[in-house]
Amino acid sequence: MTNKIVTRITIISFIVGIMISVQYNTVQNPTTRDTRDIWAIRQELSQEKENHSELLREIANYNEFVEQYEDNDTNNQAVLLNNTVEDLKRQIGLLSVDGPGLELEITPAAELIQFGYEIEPISPDLLIRLVNEIYRYDGLYIEINGQRLTHTSAIRDINGVTTVNSVPIDDAEITIKIITETFEKAEKLYGYLYASTFRDDFYLDNLNLSINEAQRAITIAEFDGKLSTDYLVENNEGE
Repeated sequence: MTNKIVTRITIISFIVGIMISVQYNTVQNPTTRDTRDIWAIRQELSQEKENHSELLREIANYNEFVEQYEDNDTNNQAVLLNNTVEDLKRQIGLLSVDGPGLELEITPAAELIQFGYEIEPISPDLLIRLVNEIYRYDGLYIEINGQRLTHTSAIRDINGVTTVNSVPIDDAEITIKIITETFEKAEKLYGYLYASTFRDDFYLDNLNLSINEAQRAITIAEFDGKLSTDYLVENNEGE
């Protein structure tokens, strides 16, 4: 047995030992008591199972790609790699994307304006909650007033103004585009948002949230900015 294999076995055993000790400590000494009812726990479990299924589907897709790559000649391998690069560029926002989805419109509540209520632009917290729920229910790509959301996007308050990608969203009228994997998932997202309490939450802030029906073709532009690569390290192995 070579030193390289022994080293790998040692590292794996060390990691497994840490995982077992952490799990044992968590079971023996829970930090907080879970006071949720059974339905809340079942709902969270259902969501985790969906996430697990999605990860398994992604693993299966990448395994299929590896098999295709290994079974093809050099020319076909180059085509497969180029297609994969194009797909990854779409995922991270470097290319525009088309697909089924829906549009949301946020506008000031007209009846409240008539009675003299002050209409403030949407708060970062409310916008973040909405975006998280969209991603939770199978939203793949999101654009807010022309700003494409990526893995490095930030929604935050800067000097009292809500910003997306550091661009101010100081208008009370906002258009949100969403693209999903399939039209069926777009309809599912529409049904969830329409039946949720989000519209009430927006109305409390003197805003109307309009949820348009699912569409078969929506276009979201590429990210208009520079993606951060602060934590990427170039691998020169094989050169």
